Amino acid sequence: MTAAVEVIRGIWSGRAETAVILGSGLGEIADEVAAEAIIPYRDIPGFPRSTALAHQGRLVCGQLRGRPVIMLQGRCHLYEGYSLAEVTFPTRVLGALGVKTLVVTNAAGGINPLYDKGDVMLLDDHVSLMWFGGTQPLAPESERSPRPLTRLYDRRLIGLALAAARSAKFPLHLGVYIGVTGPSYETRAEYRAFRRLGGDCVGMSTVPEVLTATGLGMRVLATSTVTNVCLPDAPQTVTAEEVVEVARVARPKVQTVIEAVLADAT
Repeated sequence: MTAAVEVIRGIWSGRAETAVILGSGLGEIADEVAAEAIIPYRDIPGFPRSTALAHQGRLVCGQLRGRPVIMLQGRCHLYEGYSLAEVTFPTRVLGALGVKTLVVTNAAGGINPLYDKGDVMLLDDHVSLMWFGGTQPLAPESERSPRPLTRLYDRRLIGLALAAARSAKFPLHLGVYIGVTGPSYETRAEYRAFRRLGGDCVGMSTVPEVLTATGLGMRVLATSTVTNVCLPDAPQTVTAEEVVEVARVARPKVQTVIEAVLADAT
């Protein structure tokens, strides 16, 4: 990790206490940043390289609306063949760079029947079905003992995001994310089971980054963009291209949430 931090610091000497991980179809938000440095993941020692569609794989450092920020333009997933240690490495590097607040975004399937394509949900909690227990500790090196996870998603940040959505006049849901490993989309029976578990959206990312960030003491806000609606009685074929396109349409909503968090940063 030291080598990664040294490379980033050698290119960008700025400081940012807020970082954003941009999911599928949301990478263009980083284009709004007044960039002071753009660093391809391949140039950062230890950084995994994303193979997923529309994940450009760049660290964008600079200012958004006059506020310092680091944006990860794309992420890596467990289904791409990376280990849990590799997937969470960028989050640990952000912690070493001094990041205190992390916004994690993703594209997800909506399993709440009241959700529609293009809606955005704030994560109030999650259920992890990623089955990565024992593969790699998520807590920092200095803290290996189990801790109770009383609240992962920061209440103040959720309040700021909800207020920003009301001001911008768009609905912002608050719900539970089901995290699965993928890469396949879920079966009809799984959709029903996830809904019975209390899930509102289902996706293949976010949980490892959130657990790592909270283990490092960061405040966390997470969003899911509903890119397809999961209808177990009327299943539909969904392509990665369709997911990316819907996420792009919803991008202004997610950007509004991000800017609300940045406006509150010290």
